[in-house]
Formats: sequence, C-alpha cells, structure tokens
Amino acid sequence: MPQHPHTPQHVYYTHLDSPVGELLLTADDTGALTSLSVPGQKGGRVARPEWRHDPRWFDEAAEQLAAYFAGELKEFELRLSSSGTAFRERVWAALADVPYGSTATYGEIAARVGASRVAVRAVGGAIGANPLLIVRPCHRIIGANGSLTGYAGGLDRKLRLLTLEGALVP
Repeated sequence: MPQHPHTPQHVYYTHLDSPVGELLLTADDTGALTSLSVPGQKGGRVARPEWRHDPRWFDEAAEQLAAYFAGELKEFELRLSSSGTAFRERVWAALADVPYGSTATYGEIAARVGASRVAVRAVGGAIGANPLLIVRPCHRIIGANGSLTGYAGGLDRKLRLLTLEGALVP
C-alpha cells in the first residue's frame, strides 16, 4: 500500500546541552519540531534505533534555545508538529498564549479552551502530555493556590525555568 505523500517517513533527532540537562529534540521529514524531552521526563521520549541522528535539522531550534537560556529570547518562532486529540491541541495552543515571565493556573487554561470546571483534571492531563517542553511553555502553569504542582520534566526544572523567566524571584 503506498504511503500518503505527507506522512512523515523518518524521525530525526539530536541532543543539546542546556542548563536543565541534556535535551532530546525530534523532527519530522518537513523539519518541524515534534518533541523536546528532558532526561527522566515522565512520558518523555528516548532515542530509538530506527531514528536518524542528524543535528543539522535542529540548527534553528538550537539557536533559539540557546538565546532563551541566555535570557535573550522570550518567544520561540519554530515550526512545530504534534499529534494529539482535538482537545489536547486546544490546550497546547492555550499554553503558547501564556506570556514569558508570567504564569496561569490550570483553571484559567480550562476556561480559555471552554472546558468546564470539572474538566480541569483533563486539562492537567493534556498539559502533562505536552510533547514539546520549554518551547510550548507548560512550565508556566501552576496550581490555583500558587503551588508549582506537577511538571513532566520535574519540579526542580520547572522552578529553574520560571526563575529564568523572572516569574519567580529566587
């Protein structure tokens, strides 16, 4: 059976050093970033033997991530491609609207996507399943009481990212 011409054929990957540990980036055949994972991430990706290691696919992402960690970049401008349910895609889009240096609560994200108060747990699940850590800023989402609550990359990394952005004073 012939493949659809727009079905990605390969997964490309690279590793980048960062202040929050070694990052694993993946991209599809179009060059769009499909995931950004950190070591030990809950549900994070790990390089697979059939993937193709090719750092050239990630020059722009590496440049923007370096600028972000240097405090010089506040908004990523990368082509992203993720596959989630329509609900997850709405939640992930809402994450991108939380500005650098600020936070939002799970309840606020639920309201932004038109989810009821009882759907806050589902919103939290969608945020926890975000495949593009840092670039799609799920670290900016906090509990209603101001607590840092869960982060797939670990609370220590969440604290470091929010401090870097100035959302938390060390």
